[in-house]
Amino acid sequence: MNEPEHFAEDALVAVLTAQPLDRLLDYKAPEGGCFRGAFVEVPLGPRKVVGVVWGTGRGDYDRTKIRRVSRVLDVAPMREEMRAFLKKASDYTLTPMHAMLRLATRVPGLSDPPSMRKIYRMGEGQPDRDTEARRRVLEVLAEYGGLAFTLKELSDMANVTASVVKGLVKQGVVREEDTPRDTPFRKLDPEFGGKDLTPDQAAGAQALGSAVRQGTYGTTLLRGVTGSGKTEVYLEAVAECLRMGRQALVLLPEIALTAEFLTRVEARFGCQPAEWHSGVTMTERRRIWKMVGQGGAQVVIGARSALFLPYQNLGLIVVDEEHDTSYKQEDGVLYNARDMAVLRASLCGARVVLASATPSLESWANAEAGKYDRLELTSRFGEAVLPDMRAIDMRSEDLPSGRWVSPSLAKQVQARLEKGEQSLLFINRRGYAPITLCRACGHQIGCDHCDARMVEHRFQNRLVCHQCGETKPMPDACPSCHVEGKLAPVGPGVERLAEEAQSLFPDARLAVLSSDLFGSARALKDSINSIAQGGADVIIGTQLVAKGHNFPLLTLVGVIDADLGLQGSDLRAAERTFQLMRQVAGRSGRSERKGLALLQTFQPEHPVIRAILAGDEDGFWNAEANERRHAGVPPYGRMAGIILSGSDLQQVFDLGNALARQDASLRAIGAQVFGPAPAPIARVRGRHRVRLLVKADKGVPLQGALKTWTGQFQLRGDLRLAVDIDPQNFF
Repeated sequence: MNEPEHFAEDALVAVLTAQPLDRLLDYKAPEGGCFRGAFVEVPLGPRKVVGVVWGTGRGDYDRTKIRRVSRVLDVAPMREEMRAFLKKASDYTLTPMHAMLRLATRVPGLSDPPSMRKIYRMGEGQPDRDTEARRRVLEVLAEYGGLAFTLKELSDMANVTASVVKGLVKQGVVREEDTPRDTPFRKLDPEFGGKDLTPDQAAGAQALGSAVRQGTYGTTLLRGVTGSGKTEVYLEAVAECLRMGRQALVLLPEIALTAEFLTRVEARFGCQPAEWHSGVTMTERRRIWKMVGQGGAQVVIGARSALFLPYQNLGLIVVDEEHDTSYKQEDGVLYNARDMAVLRASLCGARVVLASATPSLESWANAEAGKYDRLELTSRFGEAVLPDMRAIDMRSEDLPSGRWVSPSLAKQVQARLEKGEQSLLFINRRGYAPITLCRACGHQIGCDHCDARMVEHRFQNRLVCHQCGETKPMPDACPSCHVEGKLAPVGPGVERLAEEAQSLFPDARLAVLSSDLFGSARALKDSINSIAQGGADVIIGTQLVAKGHNFPLLTLVGVIDADLGLQGSDLRAAERTFQLMRQVAGRSGRSERKGLALLQTFQPEHPVIRAILAGDEDGFWNAEANERRHAGVPPYGRMAGIILSGSDLQQVFDLGNALARQDASLRAIGAQVFGPAPAPIARVRGRHRVRLLVKADKGVPLQGALKTWTGQFQLRGDLRLAVDIDPQNFF
């Protein structure tokens, strides 16, 4: 039966709320009626909550007890394609609909009526008196590049009283303005700043532009070597989308990349687009949400949650660095933004561009099978050429105990220093040392709330748990045997590597790039800009440096432990190591100077290391695909992780054993259940964790079987069960 688009006053409507309820709620339509998809405020017990009119109410109980919708909110109704997207995403990930709606309405003040407000932005001149409080206000305004704040936001972020801000307003250093609460973004001009493209880029841009002009769904894998100019190519697709009057979304894997990318977009289109991620102020989040729904924001640059904004006419989704694991949401709703981008585009007739120098095996397989179009950029932009890649066999290096930079690598760094070029020393470990060991009793300092070792961060003089975020001061004595002076760091982290580099190259200017060391995105951006302009000789970095940054003077990359990712039983270990090493190596030689990448390894004969050095990407993907195909694992089979947790270990295991025994619904589709077993990190935030793994053939209806299987059990107390479709990690 077709649902009506409009419900007259007093008609029964079903409302979906973001409250943890397992059903739609019936209400009477308000005075004047309401449309399907309307955002409404409804009474729920003593409270009023926001919901969406989902359809016709059931009316299967006393109608005299049915309450009325309080009011319809002054925002664009949720479109049919958005409702379909949330429903299909819910069915695929086995996530309750109320949790999906929460993702789509994560914006403050949604129910506030339209009004004027006072906002504060950077003014002119300098204050008559320089104080610490005034400096903090101006630093916050500078950090956010001209964005406006409410008085409370600015005061809170600068940790000052409102009177400090008001004092700066009187002097004109800060401007106070009256403005509508939400205003459209400036129009981007697709003809503003186009660049001259290489023949390779021009062909790719033409192909993507043609695909966008069709106005129908399709996915293109844009694969190009690092430095080939993939960004310029897909920005031309964004320009074509703007010419058609449709909206575009560009997803980035890291907030750290956003500032640099926004500068490039502004240079291309004449003004900045909307920016959506956790670092954006609450005021801007509300404005973006509303303007996206009204068509007042043409382009959104954002993190994975930007997929759930209420686009009015979405025509293009770009997933940059589509292979990146940060696109997988690991808390709350478990979803992969790359896959959800494809789903959303298929429902609204948009083109998807998956861009990467080292695509995921899933995307590679879909392109091989003809499900995705493929575009290749095979050469670097301008005079840049791909770096040479070599291995340093650590078995033959004379390396003192407690040192990690081999003599061969140190010699190459010294040669770059003499030529005025930059070197990068890469290690994918944050902090100073991954283990702190007592040499008296052998105790390794662990987190009080997790089964994980605490990582020493010497620059902060603290121990940090990278699972739950718990921190504590670095102790003088062992917490187990209480002997002083016997705690020793074991293994290297980025901070320890920086300490070693300082002793090896005492005259070099060092820069350390790690997410722990920057209090804000602005500080990180300033550091990256300084490095790009030659402000450092040796860069020591974690995975943060592997993505998207361009350092023209960088000609040497040294990977300290190329074997690190090859350890463990993760089915994607080889793929991730290959991707990371290729991405890191691609940071060197991005201008006219030839680059060199050196991989320190104890396993130079390992197939992954050999494939990296040979540059045989297709050979690697074919070999990896054959292994996965024979094992029947993704992308040639299906997997789901079941994560059980609770404060009582025995209760958690009892539930796991009961699930393993009562698996008839899974056996009916030929699926296998492995476990239960303790998770590799068996306790996080005081909760014990047990895992089961379900493996099935590619085409089976796995979600329905999982729903039936897990639905047999009622969770009691603080027991929790989460289903992770297509798990990326097995921790």
